[in-house]
Amino acid sequence: MIKSMTGFGKSTLNCEGKTIVIEIRALNSKQLDLSVRISPLLREKENEMRALIVKELERGKIEMNIYIEKTDSPTVAIDDNLAKAYFNELTKLSKYVNNPVNTDIFAQTLHLPDVISTPKEEVSENLWNVVFAGIMTTCDAVNRFREEEGDTLSADFTYRIQLISSMIKEITPFENNRKVELKKKLIESLENLPLKYDPNRLEQELIFYIEKLDITEEKIRLCKHCEYFLDTLKETNAGKKLGFIVQEIGREINTIGSKANDFNIQQIVVLMKDEAEKIKEQLVNIL
Repeated sequence: MIKSMTGFGKSTLNCEGKTIVIEIRALNSKQLDLSVRISPLLREKENEMRALIVKELERGKIEMNIYIEKTDSPTVAIDDNLAKAYFNELTKLSKYVNNPVNTDIFAQTLHLPDVISTPKEEVSENLWNVVFAGIMTTCDAVNRFREEEGDTLSADFTYRIQLISSMIKEITPFENNRKVELKKKLIESLENLPLKYDPNRLEQELIFYIEKLDITEEKIRLCKHCEYFLDTLKETNAGKKLGFIVQEIGREINTIGSKANDFNIQQIVVLMKDEAEKIKEQLVNIL
């Protein structure tokens, strides 16, 4: 079945003293537009993450955010020897310039380069496996969201296509009456002119004229396009294909309107155009 491009998924994981939150949002877009915001710890894995998103979500404007919060005590390293060397040198300098020695030197020492540092953390294989599985789970949630919305859109498309199909049948009575009225009007117009005409020749010209205005083929093609649209709804990733079909539906409706030469038929054509446009508007959100 068809899927919408709109979706949302969120997963919360715990591993190695860290809480990991993964959020993925997807909106409609003609191409894949992927934006990734992740913790610096996972930066080296960004290409693998992108490849996974492309495989699982395929198309759309997609935004993935991964937040990591440490839940255990942070690790801090203090270089005692370096701090002592800084402190001694600052104390000597303070005495040399006749600056009163005070406790501010100790506070200043702590802010000097490399005295206090946080060891660089690398992503472990275990943590990466947990994050990878979390991204997969979040993508599954997005796809479920997409499928549910796709079902809703599919029902709406089916309703509107069936509505167009029913309106094709409504045209037939007006179409038959149109031929009679057209012939009647032409004869009345000729009879009001101070000219003589050949009834046989008039009949031939009427047949030719009515054939030019005949919409039988357009109605048949329109019915076939509607059937094809409904069949294609059962396929996966059929958004672009459905777009092409609804273009053909619109083309046949326009041709019927241009050939109609009847107010009642043109009213029905306007209603069919309205339904086709509503389908077209929604199709931009189909994968």
